[in-house]
Amino acid sequence: MSLFGVDLGGTKIEGAVIDPQRPDHALCRLRLPTESAKGYRHIIRQISRLVRMLERESGVKRPAWIGFGTPGVIDPRTGVLKNSNTTCLNGKPLREDLGRALGVEARVANDANCFALAEAVFGAGRNRRVVVGLILGTGCGGGVVVNGHVLDGLHGIAGEWGHNPICGERAPCYCGRRGCVETVISGPALERYYLKRTGRRLRLPDIVARAAAGEAPARATLRRLSSKFGEAIAAVINIVDPDAVVIGGGVGNIGVLYEEQTRQAVLRNVFNTELRTEFLRPTLGDSAGVFGAAMLSASSRS
Repeated sequence: MSLFGVDLGGTKIEGAVIDPQRPDHALCRLRLPTESAKGYRHIIRQISRLVRMLERESGVKRPAWIGFGTPGVIDPRTGVLKNSNTTCLNGKPLREDLGRALGVEARVANDANCFALAEAVFGAGRNRRVVVGLILGTGCGGGVVVNGHVLDGLHGIAGEWGHNPICGERAPCYCGRRGCVETVISGPALERYYLKRTGRRLRLPDIVARAAAGEAPARATLRRLSSKFGEAIAAVINIVDPDAVVIGGGVGNIGVLYEEQTRQAVLRNVFNTELRTEFLRPTLGDSAGVFGAAMLSASSRS
C-alpha cells in the first residue's frame, strides 16, 4: 500500500505519494499555495484539493492513514494545535478536522520533527544515533531523533529551540516573548537587520551575494548569523549532545553555517573544550518534510 504525506507550510502545501519499500523516493509530488491569509477553513480546503490531485496524478486511492507535517504541534492534553507561526491554525482541532474532511485517520506532527526524522533515517544523519534537525527559514524550528525515533515530549514541544531566548536580544516575537532565536536568525530577522544597517530592503539571497562581493553591511549580517547561531545551538548541544545537526530551510543554505568561524562560535558557548558534533547540509532537500510526514502514516499502520 502506498503512503501519502502532506507538508503544510506557511506559503505552500506539498503532498507526496510514496512507495513504503522506498520511502525516500516519491511516486508523485505536488504543491499548492497555502494562502493562509484566507483563513483556517480555506487551508483545510486546499489540503483536501491537494489530496484529490495526488490521487488523480498517481492513480493511487488515498489510504486509511495520511501523515501531516505542520507548523506548531498538537497539544497532547487538549488536542488542538499550538505554537504555529501560521497563527490561524492555533487553537484549532486540526487533526480531527483533517480526518473529517478527508475521510482518513490524520497523523499530525511538527514539520521540523518530520524533517528531522527523514534526514536522520534516510538523509544526511543516517547511521548517527542522536540527530538534531533544524529548519532555519521564515521561522526556526527543530526536532530531535534518537535511534530513529522522534522525541515529542510531555507538552509536545521537544526540539523547539527557535523560542529559546538569546542573551541581550529584545525583538518581539509572535509568541508574545522577546529575543527568541527566531527573531534573530530567521530569514526575515536577518533581512530586518540588514535593512536597519543600510535602509535597503533586500531578500536574504541578495544579501548573501553582496557579502560574497565584499559589501560591509552584508558581511556584518552573516557574521551576526554565525555568532548568534553558535550561541543558540550551543544550548541544544549542552543538553542533547547530538552526533549531528542537520540544517534545513533557506537560511540553512548559507555556507557560513558550515565554516570554521561558526564552529568556533559554537565552541565558545558549549560546556566542553572540543566540538565533535557534525553540522550537515540536508541530502533530501525540500523533500525531507513530506517524506517524514509519509513516514508518520507508515507508523500509523502498525
